[in-house]
Amino acid sequence: MSEITNPKYKRILLKLSGEALAGEAKMGFNFAVAEKICRAIKRCSDAGIQVGIVVGGGNFWRGRSSGKMDRSRADHIGMLATAMNALAVADCLEGLGAEVRVQTAIAMNQIAEPYIRQRAIRHFLKNRIVIFGCGTGNPFYSTDSAAVLRAADTCCDIVLKATLVDGVYDKDPHKFVDAKRYESLTFDEVLSKNLRVIDSSAASMCRENEIPLLVFSLSDPENIYKAAMGEAIGTLITV
Repeated sequence: MSEITNPKYKRILLKLSGEALAGEAKMGFNFAVAEKICRAIKRCSDAGIQVGIVVGGGNFWRGRSSGKMDRSRADHIGMLATAMNALAVADCLEGLGAEVRVQTAIAMNQIAEPYIRQRAIRHFLKNRIVIFGCGTGNPFYSTDSAAVLRAADTCCDIVLKATLVDGVYDKDPHKFVDAKRYESLTFDEVLSKNLRVIDSSAASMCRENEIPLLVFSLSDPENIYKAAMGEAIGTLITV
């Protein structure tokens, strides 16, 4: 298949998990892995695609899994973890020559801009990559929900979710050899089949705002560029 040269999407929201930035170690920040991811992101920007990024924080904090901490406090610590990832990814992108801005949902004026919708859109129009940290700024909401919220608020054409598998399956492909991968789905099917590729509130928000979601594998970071250009990879979820 010949390479697509004209981007399908004008403005994208890329959701990166914290684990993806940790590499095989699963914890911490792996700069070699992050650089490969950032090269693909910069390639999207160089192609004229406006790029927003929401990062998770699981490579630094998994406090909620212990069950011993107050949920709100655990989520707030997780938001700080996403801010660390946002700054590290920004530094990596800037080292590659990209122009980047970090905006956070919790005020951190000394290190990042506060999230302001019109300012984020202005950055997009100037072809700056915008990284959104601290999730929604509220406990009890995942970074998946933050990604969809930012995509809806800044009028992104699609949410790209980079994962550890090459799409959405009817059951865990790591546990079941007969797991079936879907090429396309609707958000109604995701919710009715309880497919845990994205949390239900994020899926509902995508459906209500008619924002498509593409789920694909980050095993090859170049898949970010392929997805942004509109190549047929992963699983596309639509209304």
